[in-house]
Amino acid sequence: MPKIYPNAAATATAESTEIPKQISDKQVQVLTVWKKSLLFNCNGFTVFDTKGNLVFRVDNYRAGNKTEIFLMDASGKTLLTIRRKKLSLVDNWMVFDGETSVNPRFFVKKPVNFLTTKDLAHVISCQGSNKNLMYEIIGSYAQRCVAVYDNKKKLVAEIQRKEAKAGVKLGGDVFKLIVQPELDQTVAMALVILMEQMFGLKRSSSLSSLV
Repeated sequence: MPKIYPNAAATATAESTEIPKQISDKQVQVLTVWKKSLLFNCNGFTVFDTKGNLVFRVDNYRAGNKTEIFLMDASGKTLLTIRRKKLSLVDNWMVFDGETSVNPRFFVKKPVNFLTTKDLAHVISCQGSNKNLMYEIIGSYAQRCVAVYDNKKKLVAEIQRKEAKAGVKLGGDVFKLIVQPELDQTVAMALVILMEQMFGLKRSSSLSSLV
């Protein structure tokens, strides 16, 4: 069985050759995202860096209050809290620093016409009086082919399929998150979580408890 995460420099070097030309391989961070919780019988995510070190974990959105998702670091400290906005006709999610419930950092919404376009979601700033577009997310999450652009149309992050050594494909539950230095990797992982909530295979059952 192939390993889920890389733990050697050679693997990291090999993966960097797959990064599109828009991104320099000397600048990006390549994370391995495993759609599996560290806790038994719980949904979530486990995220490793190229050395095999645990970076992020999400293992709390199956039990308890399902209107909240907590993105944690390796030690279990909550970095961001993600809450779905109730009574909304489309998916609207608010993202807060730590475990706070006031002054959201930004919100993410699904465009109304998402069925006829590759435009998956817009990330809107909640800082200050202006609600400016921060990032635009396009592509296909089901195919693990997603790009995140900033408000200047610069590519700042991607979700890509991942292959183990010898070209063995790992399937949709394991994929790469490629992050430019301009984007906080914590924010990038929060966007992955939201793509799963909006477009994941278990979306219907997950959202049924939120309304």
